[in-house]
Amino acid sequence: MSLLSFDLALAQLLAGAQPLTDIESVSTMDAAGRVLAVAQTSAMNVPSLDNSAMDGYALRCADVPVAGTRLPLSQRIPAGSVGHSLAPGSAARIFTGAPVPPGADAVVMQEMCDSDSDAGGASHVIVKHVPQRGESIRRAGEDIRAGVEILSAGTRLAPSHLGLAASVGIAALPLFRRLRVALFSTGDELVMPSEVPVAELPPGAIYNSNRYLLRGLLQQLGCEVGDLGIVPDNLPATRAALREAAVGHDLILTCGGVSVGEEDHVKPAVQAEGELALWKIAIKPGKPLAFGHVRSGAGRAAFIGLPGNPVSSFVTFVTLVRPYILKAQGVARQLPTALPLRADFDLVRPETRREFLRVRRNRTGGLDLYPNQGSGVLTSVAWADGLVDNLPGQIIRRGGMVSFLPFSELLY
Repeated sequence: MSLLSFDLALAQLLAGAQPLTDIESVSTMDAAGRVLAVAQTSAMNVPSLDNSAMDGYALRCADVPVAGTRLPLSQRIPAGSVGHSLAPGSAARIFTGAPVPPGADAVVMQEMCDSDSDAGGASHVIVKHVPQRGESIRRAGEDIRAGVEILSAGTRLAPSHLGLAASVGIAALPLFRRLRVALFSTGDELVMPSEVPVAELPPGAIYNSNRYLLRGLLQQLGCEVGDLGIVPDNLPATRAALREAAVGHDLILTCGGVSVGEEDHVKPAVQAEGELALWKIAIKPGKPLAFGHVRSGAGRAAFIGLPGNPVSSFVTFVTLVRPYILKAQGVARQLPTALPLRADFDLVRPETRREFLRVRRNRTGGLDLYPNQGSGVLTSVAWADGLVDNLPGQIIRRGGMVSFLPFSELLY
């Protein structure tokens, strides 16, 4: 079987992703990380009124022709209250966020003023600065105008989006429901740390690190994860697990068993329970990846099978599965943005496959390469803060520019 290019594999995965259509109303307070289903517009101006950007004094610029002008204080306006029209030749003590009184056309910050009282006890302000019209005034609607779109459909909501929605009075948001993903691993050699202590680990057994890795990645993407655990290495058990997973889930994600060895039962199991395309992708680490569908009665779920080596599983997930999941969730922007950064290492042996190297930014703004790039070296992933996306046949020279994919673009 010839190797499929990374770009073609990604295009086929995205073409097979069916965006969710179920919408639910969720409190804005609880909407972080969820995907907005319907664009939101503002019903109000923000700020709703002209207000003070500083603690200081509201006044008319015409009343302060020179620094040192002394004006009587006619009112005091704290935030949350509304003043009255400013009497000519006077000033108002005002606080940050308070509405600017009619007649005032500037606010002078308190650090540029002194206050005193006359013999009768009346308060005055001495303005040590000649103000400009509009100074320290936040105009009504300068942030948001009523009727404008503030959040577009397909936005994955960050805390800043929630604050924006709340600032215009939106208490609940229409969101796509969470993507339901069934996760299981295959392999008789796999054990869980909670079940077998290190001192009792049988010969040939390994801890199921991929279960923790993939579950965490799915949860960071906001998926609802159904964890089916470890499935024994036999065809009947694998078929039964697939049928169970197809009920109530949108996607089945497995790790291991997608190759063509005698103990690789995922491929024939998926073929028996649905349909499968098995790809060998021209990437490193990675290569084997399966995509298809599983049927069970009225249930039908998409299926993606990842390679078993932990770094291969991680790289194929963040570069191929993550865009699929984002599209299925209804997210508008699915692909990461790469940054051009300087390589502080050499890679002079060209690779025939597209290679994703584990790297970390250093204090001088360049990238360091983890010394062991093996597909089983999970330490490289924990150490790194991103990947270099290196095209086939491309050597890297120290000081040259490379395409860097930060984990901030790949994990969330």
